[in-house]
Amino acid sequence: MPSAGDFRRIVLALEGASEGSHMGHPDFRANGRIFATLQSDMSWGMVKLTPDQQQRFVRDYPEAFKLAAGSWGLGGSTLVHLPSVNEDTLGEAVTLAWQNNAAEAAKKAAPKRKTTVARPATRKATK
Repeated sequence: MPSAGDFRRIVLALEGASEGSHMGHPDFRANGRIFATLQSDMSWGMVKLTPDQQQRFVRDYPEAFKLAAGSWGLGGSTLVHLPSVNEDTLGEAVTLAWQNNAAEAAKKAAPKRKTTVARPATRKATK
């Protein structure tokens, strides 16, 4: 049963992770984007998962994971109840959130290729 301190330790062990504050509670960022938070009561954390990952954790560990409220949850924000999860499972969820964050950052950093559309030749009007 991990504590808020364990959550913080696991998250901050990941390359490039740093702690900040968001809406009055700790957040954890990499590549300038939040991928995990601790809720103000410190018994809940949040990890940003893909919908497929989120479904798996909620299905396999229903006592520990649930969707965040509203569109946040539909977008992958997944709450984790620290007293109800084991450290290995928490570590897996946090690592996936960090990897998702890195993949999203790489996708946004990739140069966008400019596509050109072939246009038909124009005819000059004849008299």
